[in-house]
Amino acid sequence: QVQLVESGGGLVQAGGSLRLSCAASGFVFRNYAMGWFRQAPGKDRDFVAAINWNGGSTNYAGFLKGRFTISRDNAKNTVYLQMNSLKPEDTAVYYCAADRGRWATGGGEAPLEYDYWGQGTQVTVSS
Repeated sequence: QVQLVESGGGLVQAGGSLRLSCAASGFVFRNYAMGWFRQAPGKDRDFVAAINWNGGSTNYAGFLKGRFTISRDNAKNTVYLQMNSLKPEDTAVYYCAADRGRWATGGGEAPLEYDYWGQGTQVTVSS
């Protein structure tokens, strides 16, 4: 049974940091690129960041301007999202996802390109 379980969300003040984790099971983690998306109420699910199978290639949404960092630990079957200098507009449910098709080059930016999804973790940034 495939599972992606996000954790690490919560309430933080503007300018603060959070580290999200996503623990994977039920599939061969190192054979997949991984991505993070976010969805605010009433809005589409937006691409945040993606990483290829070994961490050698990463891709970020342009609006992040270097504030977030994606990484992975294949020994722990876990992908991370370090979020710094958080802003109120970063408030959303954050989802991790697995992409088999782009395992070598890194995950795509469209949700439809991903095979598996987690349930999400809420991040709320207060002003």
